[in-house]
Amino acid sequence: MVSQNVVVSDANTGIITVSNSSVFAPSAQKPPTVPGHISISKKKLLKNLELSGAQSQRLNSWVDSMRASSPTHLKSLSSLSSEEELNSWLKRHPSALDMFERIIEASRGKQIVMFLDYDGTLSPIVADPDRAFITSKMRRTVKKLAKSFPTSIVTGRCIDKVYSFVKLAELYYAGSHGMDIKGPTKGFSRYNKDKPSVLYQPAGDFLPMIDEVFKQLVEKTKSTPGAKVENNKFCLSVHFRCVDEKKWSDLALKVRSVVKNYPTLKLSQGRKVLEIRPMIKWDKGKALEFLLESLGFENSNDVFPIYIGDDRTDEDAFKLLQERGQGFGILVSKFPKDTNASYSLQDPPEVMDFLRRLVEWKQIQQ
Repeated sequence: MVSQNVVVSDANTGIITVSNSSVFAPSAQKPPTVPGHISISKKKLLKNLELSGAQSQRLNSWVDSMRASSPTHLKSLSSLSSEEELNSWLKRHPSALDMFERIIEASRGKQIVMFLDYDGTLSPIVADPDRAFITSKMRRTVKKLAKSFPTSIVTGRCIDKVYSFVKLAELYYAGSHGMDIKGPTKGFSRYNKDKPSVLYQPAGDFLPMIDEVFKQLVEKTKSTPGAKVENNKFCLSVHFRCVDEKKWSDLALKVRSVVKNYPTLKLSQGRKVLEIRPMIKWDKGKALEFLLESLGFENSNDVFPIYIGDDRTDEDAFKLLQERGQGFGILVSKFPKDTNASYSLQDPPEVMDFLRRLVEWKQIQQ
């Protein structure tokens, strides 16, 4: 069992113990073979062929999943069926801009709390993840948003990296998919002026393992042109946006060959990225829940969370809001895809328009 650890102000960080041992049964003694010959039974040969086929099928499934989770462009609307599919999807997940008044009406008498993904939500998706810069207009908008509502950025990035992009001390930051959470710098937010900054790291004991796997992945993937491994402190990202699609299966094999040796880590996909995370019960939904509790809204009926994100990892947060029956999830996407979000926005410029309207509405109320 992995214990969780909360640090408030200058308290010491606790230790999480992770068991990572394996027990192997001794193999049965085999009869000697004739020198110069290899003895393989027909049954074993067929079994090996079955395993090879199953592994190939699993690999193909992974590559298909990588394609599905990594769309590169809007689906063509040249055919009637595609247009009907988009219209049907928009009926189920209408534009948050078009439905703005309905969202505001649902929030009447409640405290709106904002949760924002970073890549693809506040900044555009770019080929080089180190250059996913936020625009000055978006920064000003988010700054105004944080003055109007408690605001958090929930991202797969490490906090230091996303903070270097955003540079706003008045926000809550949940990095590494919520496994590293910090509150606003003291004095920068009226929502935590009486509280010290909160630090929450439920996977602290995984740090040496993450660093070890990072080094192995860098070495393993350096022969794949375009592949980039990013260390997000409590998780790792293998970006394949600049990798030739013909090389995806080879890259997936390389990544899996490393991760399979670490049973307490799990591998998943996002938008043109493979994610490696500690196998603990923690995700962006849990981070959202923790932040609401930190703000004093645990089991409260007077809170209205709004979560905006574009990636598969944001679905945990969308699902949590559905289960709580509070607030809404908004998916940033230009094309239909399965989601637990209630509404949609097409891209970061539309996200900025939505946030501006929220700020303007709040200013009128004051």
